[in-house]
Amino acid sequence: MRGVFLDTLTMKLEELDTSGLEDVLDHWDYFETTAPAETAGRIKNADVVITNKVVLDRALIENAPSLKLICVCATGTNNIDLEAAEEKGIPVKNVAGYTGNSLAQHTIALILALATRWHQYSDDVRHGRWSQSPIFCRLDYPVMELAGKNLGIIGYGDLGKKVAALGEALGMHVLIADSFTGEQKPGRVPVAKLLAESDVISLHCPLTENTEKLVNPDFLDSMKKSAFLINTARGGLVDETALIDALKAGDIGGAALDVLSVEPPPADHPLLDADIPNLIITPHNAWISRESRQRLLNGVVDNIARWLNER
Repeated sequence: MRGVFLDTLTMKLEELDTSGLEDVLDHWDYFETTAPAETAGRIKNADVVITNKVVLDRALIENAPSLKLICVCATGTNNIDLEAAEEKGIPVKNVAGYTGNSLAQHTIALILALATRWHQYSDDVRHGRWSQSPIFCRLDYPVMELAGKNLGIIGYGDLGKKVAALGEALGMHVLIADSFTGEQKPGRVPVAKLLAESDVISLHCPLTENTEKLVNPDFLDSMKKSAFLINTARGGLVDETALIDALKAGDIGGAALDVLSVEPPPADHPLLDADIPNLIITPHNAWISRESRQRLLNGVVDNIARWLNER
């Protein structure tokens, strides 16, 4: 059995234990990145293909005669033509639940950064402004004490639950939004109530037809003017133009994003404008702890081993 991993650079494999991957198949071909024009040639003779973000569309799947299994080295499978794979009897396996601790701590770090403004105070120190202060400290940026504040969670799966638990450890009161499926669950509140009462709103829902551009002008208008928006889920959840307008107008207190609608963003992406106030952007790295990446790789290996045993 031959396998190919199309985009190992997304995992930084040299930092991980790959022995399980090496043992599960007879031969592997590894490519750090794979351009669209290279994909067909690289999967042509492969029985098993691993991809994180490389697209496998209908034409590629139909013209890979040896292909028997597709492993997505991620949770989302939107880069795979699932219908074409099913028609050819090719299972598509993903990995869920691997990033919980890493993503949750990153989310809390973003909340703390906005609340304490440490990034701005640190910048002042680096640029000599503390040394010029007439008093022993600086009080230029307002700091929010999180204890006693309301943390609104939209999307209460494993990730949302972990963030909620960390928020409670900081003394925050957690509000959980109603499910977008329409299923009534105890302890949930309508999104409108969550927006009106939350001091911090953190997104952990999937990107679907119901949630695309969930954060739109009406959503932002319904937030407290002092509230923070956190998105470590999917960039498409946010109407980015509306968010820019809200931040510049002071309609919300701040935002921290680990995901954008286009990744990596072009250099002229409007959210990269340095003039947007109180905005923090990190480069989709909430999930990248070594432990998280190892769990992900182990999940891929388990999927391959299980498929081999079931054949």
